Amino acid sequence: MGAAAAALPGIAASARAQPVPTTASILILGAGAAGTALANRLHQRLPGARITLLDPRKAHFYQPGFTLIAAGLKPVSYSVSRTAEWLPRGVEWIAEAAAEVDPEAKRVVTSSGTTLAYDYLVVATGLTLDYAAIEGMSTDLIGKNGIGSVYAGPEHAAATHAEMSRFVEKGGTALFTRPATEMKCAGAPLKYAFITDDIARRKGTRDKVEILYAAHSDAFFSVPIVNEKVRMLFEDRGFATVKNHVMTAIDPGRRIATFDTPEGRKEIGYDFTNVIPPMRAPDAVRFNSPLSWQSGPFAADGWIEVDRHTLRHLRYPDVFALGDVAGVPKGKTAASVKWQVPVVEDQLAAQIAGIESTTRYDGYTSCPLITRIGRAMLVEFDYRNNLVPSFPGLIAPLEELWVSWLMKEIALKATYNAMLRGRA
Repeated sequence: MGAAAAALPGIAASARAQPVPTTASILILGAGAAGTALANRLHQRLPGARITLLDPRKAHFYQPGFTLIAAGLKPVSYSVSRTAEWLPRGVEWIAEAAAEVDPEAKRVVTSSGTTLAYDYLVVATGLTLDYAAIEGMSTDLIGKNGIGSVYAGPEHAAATHAEMSRFVEKGGTALFTRPATEMKCAGAPLKYAFITDDIARRKGTRDKVEILYAAHSDAFFSVPIVNEKVRMLFEDRGFATVKNHVMTAIDPGRRIATFDTPEGRKEIGYDFTNVIPPMRAPDAVRFNSPLSWQSGPFAADGWIEVDRHTLRHLRYPDVFALGDVAGVPKGKTAASVKWQVPVVEDQLAAQIAGIESTTRYDGYTSCPLITRIGRAMLVEFDYRNNLVPSFPGLIAPLEELWVSWLMKEIALKATYNAMLRGRA
């Protein structure tokens, strides 16, 4: 995706070639894709800056690989590396979590009670998978009693594949859902429904399998033209569908899921289900900081109040947000991070230099939407739901193509790794 994707309108040319010497203290919360990529770029761009990363996790997870693990195509190790191997020398890593953020005093309190001061703060904490919001659900259940969950981690993705494989052999009802909250990679629930269908066909057991997709709203996908394509594929593959169903509880023993619907609570039985929990900002942001939106669609779940184009906080100009935690209409994918990071880099460097940056993020989001093993649609869009293909004339975004599958299975990880190093 690298070179050709540079022509996208999602970001103006960055002035990152111009170093900005500084002694500023920059604190980055989170060493996931966004935080690590930014740390590498700022290390190159801001000679003399004191850059600190705060994150307790010793393992780095390549999250786009979870679906491939859950499809049985990759081992757990495919998505696991060490956080330390991606960090540049000269950047301090503190292996703790943020517990409280005070942007008035320009300080962060860590989980051990240590106070860290900063001149500039970048919040890239990712999000919280709120399994507890579904009554009866916990990650301990994944891989048992017909319950899978691709999002929970690489080991859980492998357990999901094992449980799905058992289901496909026996048959029954496979129930797929998504939460009513904002979520990372909104195409993932669709992908796993398609993967389950395809594996059942390959095993010759599709006639024993019913696939039911319960949409949380009136649509299967937020981009209208993509939604219509998904609807057509569901119809072609023989999927049953219901809309405006939001899972609120699960009974593993009875294998029944409970939903809120416009007609009231409804129970649906399943033999296998891929549980996707509500997703929210981490507590340090949502409850222990004033950074969240105070009103509007992003307020309830704590997403950070930033300008959608500059990713700078609207009330605290020394604070930026990146990746999943940012309260913007699109952008909870690794591909979005690839375009957001240079924007924050350039905006921050310009602010330190006392000039104005013209670099903007236009909401670029990409979803290699797997529709069967060996085929995918490379769906790319922006804030306005316009399709913004990286390879116009070469890859049709709404066609199920082998080359789009190769990008998901092979090329995407190399691009991701280059992004982590600050090179893409």
